[in-house]
Amino acid sequence: MRTDTSNRLGYPALMNQGPERLAPHQYHVPAVRHLAWMCRAPQLISSPMGFNPENILPDDTEERLKAWDRAPQHGPEVLTEEPARRLGHYFERLYECLMRDLLGWEILLKNQPVRNNGITLGELDFVVRNPADNVVEHHEIAVKFYLGHLETGQDKPLWYGPNARDRLDIKTRRLTDHQSQLTEKPEARNLLTSLGIDTPARPRIFMPGYLFYHLTNALPSPDNVPPGHLRGHWLYIDNLDAKETTGNEKTTDTKHWVPLIKPHWLGLWRQEEAPDQNQTEDALEEVRSAGIPRLFAALERSEDGDWREMSRVFVVPSEWPGLPRRG
Repeated sequence: MRTDTSNRLGYPALMNQGPERLAPHQYHVPAVRHLAWMCRAPQLISSPMGFNPENILPDDTEERLKAWDRAPQHGPEVLTEEPARRLGHYFERLYECLMRDLLGWEILLKNQPVRNNGITLGELDFVVRNPADNVVEHHEIAVKFYLGHLETGQDKPLWYGPNARDRLDIKTRRLTDHQSQLTEKPEARNLLTSLGIDTPARPRIFMPGYLFYHLTNALPSPDNVPPGHLRGHWLYIDNLDAKETTGNEKTTDTKHWVPLIKPHWLGLWRQEEAPDQNQTEDALEEVRSAGIPRLFAALERSEDGDWREMSRVFVVPSEWPGLPRRG
């Protein structure tokens, strides 16, 4: 009988209703694993404009991914090139691969600035042609990781990025009200016409990622995020050091943790060797001394003998996010 690990993985039960053949764990090449994750990852935004590639994946997607995993040098360049230092740039390269090489869509434009008298009004992430009906679409994309924080005097938590300079509600409004509507501006329409591109009839948004819930303080989910979103936990470094995690000892047992660095925030981590506790302690010391939040994956050894991610946790400095704590 197969053990259901969906909750530990952050994947809700509904994610297991689809074909498990695309489970990211099975791939060894990181970029293939990240691409497989992108194919299935649920979004952090509820909108009629939401784009869900899982619904339109070709029947041979599994075979293609397996072939690329066996011989990445024969696949798209993104599989073997050095990943961009910025996660957003790497995510865009993977999205380009998803749209063109897996789905077979024509990419007409990408990262195209829209200007008015030298002033940049915005940038079109992707302008693509949907082969199902030959309609041009404008896609705005992002991958995000937010931690819920309940501020003093607030009834609902706000969801901050690890550096606390980004916030879920602000990003959502910007995507739905500004970025996805950029092709409605005459400057964008004139630009597309000058390039011989029909004005996009459909704006689309693709924003997968994770929400991290405080380990001991129960928080409600954001109103505009689908209930099936990917989840992790977060806690303060001083709580971890003081073992103030009653009832969560297994979750905070750092013995099988590994620190994740970008671009490996995407997908699910796997490795052949056992977790190195020295690496984990070095990363935790960075939280203590430099005040830098760090993301960790908690691993379990699989039947195949390798180590696979079962859950995720952010550890943040005691002053994060620079606001008064509650509780």
